[in-house]
Amino acid sequence: MITAKAGDAQLDTSSKPARLHISGDWTLANYARLKQLNAQLAGKYDDSTHVDLDDVTRLDTAGASLLVELLGAERVSQLADTTSRLPAADRALLQTVYSSMRDFCVPTKAPEENTGIQVLSRIGCAVDKLWQDSLKLLGFIGLILQTLARNLFRPKQWRITPVVAHIEQIGLNAAPIVVLLTFMVGAVVAFLGATVLANFGAGIFTVDLVAFSFLREFGVLLTAILLAGRTASAFTAQIGSMKANEEIDAIRTLGLDPMDLLVLPRVLALLIALPLLTFLAMMAGILGGAVVCIVSLGISPDMFISLLHSDIGVQHFLVGMVKAPFFAFLIAAVGCLEGFKVAGSAESVGEHTTSSVVQSIFIVIVLDAVAALFFMEMGW
Repeated sequence: MITAKAGDAQLDTSSKPARLHISGDWTLANYARLKQLNAQLAGKYDDSTHVDLDDVTRLDTAGASLLVELLGAERVSQLADTTSRLPAADRALLQTVYSSMRDFCVPTKAPEENTGIQVLSRIGCAVDKLWQDSLKLLGFIGLILQTLARNLFRPKQWRITPVVAHIEQIGLNAAPIVVLLTFMVGAVVAFLGATVLANFGAGIFTVDLVAFSFLREFGVLLTAILLAGRTASAFTAQIGSMKANEEIDAIRTLGLDPMDLLVLPRVLALLIALPLLTFLAMMAGILGGAVVCIVSLGISPDMFISLLHSDIGVQHFLVGMVKAPFFAFLIAAVGCLEGFKVAGSAESVGEHTTSSVVQSIFIVIVLDAVAALFFMEMGW
């Protein structure tokens, strides 16, 4: 049985030339002591000092690195070749550690960029990403229109069942939350209007305020934002999961077009559902305002309807409704496109689902602002 002996290094200066005798176990267990021993011997010997490794009993990577630190990489390489009593495995270990430490270089720290340069770089990357995403969205919109035109006069290619199923999922299931939200917003708008206009003795115009705001803007905008968060995310998650599971590749392998099967039914369903939900939102918002007018201002239901009939033209209703199909088409396009962008992991599905919601809401608000300016300039 071999007894473990702690590693040691003794410098004998009585002999000419001096002799450095290394012995014992140069292993991780003795690392702290051997590190101190290296520090004590530093600078007390030179290249002419004879080094004896014959009595080294055990060696591991930590001990080999300490030997390289003590003797130098080149000296260790020579000793590994000439020391015959050192086991072959230990000599190979010394050679490996020597090569690694010889080739190792301390990584240089990259120069820090100026904060202004970093800000400009991030802005540039964001603008470039926005440009690339816009190009992809325009291309995808063109592909949807091409598919729609190709199937328009081919009734056998129409997929009625998926369209009806998506209408139920998008429209019928979303109707309660749309009605509730717009009713509450209508009540809040009427309450704020009544509070402010009452100071000028014009509380009766609260009816016009609620009707104008919901027929032209709030009805379609709130509905589109709700569906951007509810439907666009669902489209992205559904198509993204299929992309991650390679189901879309299987569809293409069968000779089918994913645009026909996955995209077109969703686009058509949203084109039908969003205008219907917009109409419900307009009615619910006006009803919420009517409740507040009746309770707070003492306006009777007959007077409320009479004011609506006399002050509010049908063009305001048409202005709100004409925006709904455009919002629906863009929300569906963004949701489906982000689903096709999924890379194949659950993390990617989550990222693109979030991206689809953000992009849809952003596009809806920007388009609504542009439409409002256009209709104002046209005098509609």
